Amino acid sequence: MMQEQMLKKRKSDEKVFDAVVNGLAFLIVVVVLYPLLFIVSASFSDPALVLNGEVILLPKQITLEAYRNVFQNEQIWNGYGNTILYTAVGTIINLIMTTLAAYPLSRPDLPGRGIFMVFITLTMFFSGGLIPSYLLVKNLGMVDTMWALVIPGAIATYNLIVMRTYFQSNIPWEIQEAAHMDGCSNWKLLTHVILPLSKPIMAVMVLFYAVGHWNSFFNALIYIRSKDLYPLQLVLREVLMVSQADVVDSNVGLESKILLAESIKYVVIIISSLPVLLMYPFVQKHFVKGVMIGSLKG
Repeated sequence: MMQEQMLKKRKSDEKVFDAVVNGLAFLIVVVVLYPLLFIVSASFSDPALVLNGEVILLPKQITLEAYRNVFQNEQIWNGYGNTILYTAVGTIINLIMTTLAAYPLSRPDLPGRGIFMVFITLTMFFSGGLIPSYLLVKNLGMVDTMWALVIPGAIATYNLIVMRTYFQSNIPWEIQEAAHMDGCSNWKLLTHVILPLSKPIMAVMVLFYAVGHWNSFFNALIYIRSKDLYPLQLVLREVLMVSQADVVDSNVGLESKILLAESIKYVVIIISSLPVLLMYPFVQKHFVKGVMIGSLKG
């Protein structure tokens, strides 16, 4: 009888716990999803209703005027193409450089690898600053070129540590020793043994770097001068600034221009975030795994 009562009490406690957890999870989902749904609804709604606070969840008096104004701008499509190019080239460079740095640092037979890791880790806390970085990029002749956006950040220290940790904790050293005994060179060991066993961490690195390049804004603002080379984020900034300037400089149809500028703000947010939002549900597990790899063993 005592055991049955304990089991019943335990089941009731578990139900209470599950109810609390589910309630908190629901609140978190609402807090996260509502701003996204509101932005989508506001971009399709009459901006006057949005400004008056009448749009709460679902769109009202649907209009596509803001979308037409944004997509008629040829720079939007040029910016999309530039961003895709920068993301692809930058991610490939990041992946190659990070792998070539992380693998040697993961090997226990590398002399002084602890000292190397100390100096590499210090770069996470100290940097030369904006002006020295700009002068370096300028002296290398990379200003106003694609390379100014992909070369300076070729290796992210955090990603390097995550990949090195994966190599250390998930690929046994005995496998590498056996490959060496079979006459495998270091290069063949990396390409034929290590990389085939490292597909999960490679996927994590691709995702980390690709999302970083897609959202990159500050470097382009500093180093890029030609509008033909603007990435999407910078193009959208220009579109938003132009729409606001039209409101300030024009006295004709002032009210309609203010309303259009309000709608354009929401459209800009959707355009810049949509590719990443569509990608996240499919790659979320890889991001979580990447964070866990870096947190388990340093």
